[in-house]
Amino acid sequence: MAQSHVHPTLASEPSAGTETVIPPGTFAALRYPSFNWFITGTTLSNAAQWIQQVTLSWLVYDLTGSGAMLGTLNLVRSLATLGLAPFAGVAIDRFPRRRLLYASYAWLFSISLVFGFVLMVLPTAIWPLYVFALLGGVAMAINMPLTQTIVFSLVPRAVAPSAVALNQTGWAVMRSLGPAMGGFLIVWFGPPGNFFVQAAAYLLVALTVTQLAIPKSTAPVRNVSAGSSFGEGLRYLKDAPTTRAFLFMGWVLPLFIIPIFAALPPIFAKDIFGGGPDTLGIILSAVGIGGIAGGFVTASLGRLERRGLLQLGALLLTSLSLIGFALSATVWAAFICFVLAGFFEMIYLTTNQTLLQLSIPDELRGRVTGIVSLNMGLMPLGALVAGAGADLIGPRAIAITLSGIAAAIAVGVYFFSPTIRDYRLSRALAAAGKN
Repeated sequence: MAQSHVHPTLASEPSAGTETVIPPGTFAALRYPSFNWFITGTTLSNAAQWIQQVTLSWLVYDLTGSGAMLGTLNLVRSLATLGLAPFAGVAIDRFPRRRLLYASYAWLFSISLVFGFVLMVLPTAIWPLYVFALLGGVAMAINMPLTQTIVFSLVPRAVAPSAVALNQTGWAVMRSLGPAMGGFLIVWFGPPGNFFVQAAAYLLVALTVTQLAIPKSTAPVRNVSAGSSFGEGLRYLKDAPTTRAFLFMGWVLPLFIIPIFAALPPIFAKDIFGGGPDTLGIILSAVGIGGIAGGFVTASLGRLERRGLLQLGALLLTSLSLIGFALSATVWAAFICFVLAGFFEMIYLTTNQTLLQLSIPDELRGRVTGIVSLNMGLMPLGALVAGAGADLIGPRAIAITLSGIAAAIAVGVYFFSPTIRDYRLSRALAAAGKN
């Protein structure tokens, strides 16, 4: 029985042992050198992404003054995700994951460098911003499911909750610092400078990939078409009600929560609080500050059993915090509410990702994760509704509407879905052991 719990990276990691050697704790995953390099790389990549988001969002709204155009930008960014993510999952299960990492970061480095020069030549043109968003979405269609998959190949299953939480904490750190850096870089160096910073960050990320000890997949590679392989992932979801339930819960964030974070802050910063890029950076950094705290809290939960209930409570409190943001009269009141929203959102996101990934068999992880990552393709729909709603009924009203729907979902699932409400961590770890 003990042999079945030996993790595939143990032979290459000098500090590793079986799952029972290292007790789960806040920083348990940091005892694995490959995970340390991985979290460093993903944190740098997240920094580049947040700087990019601030730059593109500010430029589009500053040049057009339209919330709908902001929503359209997010729609364009995710078109590639919708079209490529499922087949990216097939590639993850078929090809060496290190090579896929190199390819995605090389692509992001190249387009960031090129578009920095494009903005120097065409500083007031709108179309390059949408082209860049589309091309960046191509790389992220591969990168998002790929990094989610690799986390679970670098540490034992018992340490996976800590690893996911710490990785998400790194994302939250850059969610806090990245927007602030992006806003001030616009003031200091102009938008082209932000794209050059992104290019440098992706180059550094590629260097961290060289240090990863990524185990080879033990799943048999079958001579079937990509469409057939994708179909296997769909059939698994059809027959796995627990995985499917957590998949559906993952849709709440891109549809109702993330659009408030992504599409509305430029409107609040400029039109409601009368600020500029620095005000936008302050508002967005608040989410990251809360997320950092939420990530460490989640990593410290250890063997807390009622993870399903935790997920629902975090979603409800995230929604209420965002309603508080929408009603804020000052920048600092909005800042506090965004800190709380980021805190509870991180607990919700990390718990959902952990339980979802623990329910997926290793041999199907890439394909199923590729399908799961389609939920981020729903974000443009939510962002478009948020942006257009801000134009039609005002930013405060649309933020309250979206947050209210998310709160109603949390309450409804609590009363009508015992699969999620009563789900326990021990059940997830037991299922992962069988996989």
